[in-house]
Amino acid sequence: MLQVMTDVTAKASELLRLHHTGRTLVLPTVWDAWSARAVVEAGFPALSVGSHPLADSRGQEDNEGMTLEDALDGIRRITAAVDVPVTADVESGYDTPAAELVERVLEAGAVGINVEDTVHSQGRLRDVQEHADYIGAIRSAADAAGVELVINARTDAFLGKYVTFDDPAAEAVRRLRACEEAGARCVYPVRVPDNATLRTLLAELSGPVNVTAHPVDGSMSGSFEELKAAGVQRITFGPLLMMALTPKLTELVSPWL
Repeated sequence: MLQVMTDVTAKASELLRLHHTGRTLVLPTVWDAWSARAVVEAGFPALSVGSHPLADSRGQEDNEGMTLEDALDGIRRITAAVDVPVTADVESGYDTPAAELVERVLEAGAVGINVEDTVHSQGRLRDVQEHADYIGAIRSAADAAGVELVINARTDAFLGKYVTFDDPAAEAVRRLRACEEAGARCVYPVRVPDNATLRTLLAELSGPVNVTAHPVDGSMSGSFEELKAAGVQRITFGPLLMMALTPKLTELVSPWL
């Protein structure tokens, strides 16, 4: 157990360091041991696990269609398959108290987590303080464990699924600043509508900002070069890497019909 915690502690510190090298950190988003190994063999020093592709790989639904145990089962298989830091999407926390969430995530071998403010199981968006308080409680639990868990605090202020804001950009800044103050090490505004809004967010927030990008065509947020030029510190792919592979898989098997 001591060796496991030492390994997790070291990987958490390494993941945090990778956010502050001055280079844009790309964490390809994987869903199983096979995709994780492929990413590491390509040379990436860390990776991310997305709830959407993980759920798809299990035949379950995203948006908390999995239980925490379902998600941790997938995360555990991935962390066991590779020897690099892994950060994992735990949606809104699956209605789990912060201390328990941290304990179970670390036990599964993940050293970073995405935590969003949409609570799908309850059909609502957390208010600013509620989400910041949860992020702060996670930070406190990780610090008590002596692990620099990289909390990537996500806001769905741009989505408008449960609440529509008059000024989504200002609301995103308000929410993410509160999360930074609560102890998030990175923040994640989902579905930023344009480059101008992205640049505003980067200017208004103090820590690293995570952006979702398409790995092939530059849609969603822009190309790798454009995102680097804008000053984006961290890029993940969400479900887009898995989706981009689908036509290629169809192309490979279709001649065998």
